[in-house]
Amino acid sequence: MSSHVIPIEGDSWQIQSSRLLSKDVLATLNEKNPRAGWKQLLGHLAIMGISGYFWGTNLANPIIALPALVIYGFTLVSMFAPLHECVHRTAFVNSRVNDAVAWFAGLLSFYNSTFYRYYHKWHHRYTQIPDRDPELSDPKPTNIREYIVEISGFNWWIGKIKSYFRLATGQLEDCPFVSEANRDTVIRSVRIQLAVYFLFLAFFPAYFCLYWLLPLAVGQPILRAILLSEHTGCTNDNNPLTNTRTTLTLWPIRFLMWNMPYHAEHHLYPSIPFHQLAKAHEILQSHFARIEKGYVVVNRQIVGNFGKVTA
Repeated sequence: MSSHVIPIEGDSWQIQSSRLLSKDVLATLNEKNPRAGWKQLLGHLAIMGISGYFWGTNLANPIIALPALVIYGFTLVSMFAPLHECVHRTAFVNSRVNDAVAWFAGLLSFYNSTFYRYYHKWHHRYTQIPDRDPELSDPKPTNIREYIVEISGFNWWIGKIKSYFRLATGQLEDCPFVSEANRDTVIRSVRIQLAVYFLFLAFFPAYFCLYWLLPLAVGQPILRAILLSEHTGCTNDNNPLTNTRTTLTLWPIRFLMWNMPYHAEHHLYPSIPFHQLAKAHEILQSHFARIEKGYVVVNRQIVGNFGKVTA
């Protein structure tokens, strides 16, 4: 066992996460790097720009255009990752910068950061707890047909259209995580975001479809497979060592997902910035019940478990 980890006895899920690491080690891992966020964001946007250029300038050459479209589409949908990191306000030192980048990332990935901040806070507070975790309101696939529909992104698109309509019209009755004091802020943020989309669609319809709508649709299946792997098949309880999965994957995916594949580490210690999660994994990996090698492996397990009765 690593010398950085404090030994624990008894049922580990009953031990507060603060006891798994010494205070000094946690303080070191919690340190924000003022350059890390900018380096990561600029690198992400550079890949987006290059792949988008090759996609848009080679439409008549599918050998170049199609791979470029897939890469470009994934860079768009994976802007969900900086949104997620900035919602935690761990990507940058300045909170206003975190909030601004989160909103911009949400604009590109079709998420609203203002709403997602409150939604995600409850997800962390009630991870995998039925009727409490808002992520569980979207049913997990239970057969191959539902899995294909989910991975395609169809459910996500329908859900987005419905939720944006409800939020823009002030229908937040089914959102207990949004307090009365924050309702107007969420509604205003969603309306501004929708206005940006409508303006681009009205004045630049071809570019809107070619460089945002189509690539976003192409990239969604990859993101769906990644996000489905985070908690599906894990325990439905408050055990942070078993209710979340870490997936070991290729560097390009880790980079564009801002180290979100180290998801169990993130859920155990949400205060640790993305650039420190690999170090956290080295120290904490022996404590986790769910560490898998690759998203293909995880998704095969998910499909393979359809129809099986769990105790």
